[in-house]
Amino acid sequence: MKTSELLKDSFMRIDGAVTETLQGLDDAALHYRPGGTGNHIAWLLWHLARVEDAQVAAAAGREQVWTSGGFVERFGLPLTARDTGYGHSSEQVDSVRTTAALLADYYGAVHRQTLAVLEDVTSQDLDRTVDTQWNPPVTLGVRLVSTLADCLQHVGQAAYAKGLVPASSGASGA
Repeated sequence: MKTSELLKDSFMRIDGAVTETLQGLDDAALHYRPGGTGNHIAWLLWHLARVEDAQVAAAAGREQVWTSGGFVERFGLPLTARDTGYGHSSEQVDSVRTTAALLADYYGAVHRQTLAVLEDVTSQDLDRTVDTQWNPPVTLGVRLVSTLADCLQHVGQAAYAKGLVPASSGASGA
């Protein structure tokens, strides 16, 4: 298996889990906060998409889909265009209000860009430094693995949160 094929397969698993998690959710279920203060599914999936978008785009020297695809305007969130959700307060989590369709559109666009970036990645490319702000500097391989780990954790959290949505809130097929 080529390096690019392995990486694309790994990111395809995130895409499948995002799609499955969004199925059957209405707005109430999408924004239900487990325990009253937990991160809601919309925020988790928005954050996941923002992380993948920001990390992969930066590593590839591309513009983020968030801005190039007009998603900043489409979401209309009261956040800066650079915000990825890192360190959000409870109020900021609440401010991420959207629909399942828009989340699916955004993540789909991010996923397509990620696959395009990964198309020709070789094992030699994985050693290329993509971020010198850390000690040691971060390589493409490390950045991709950390992005995968973060996104898989968040989609798992979203799937778990879906199972916690009360039946009256509008989640089906948990």
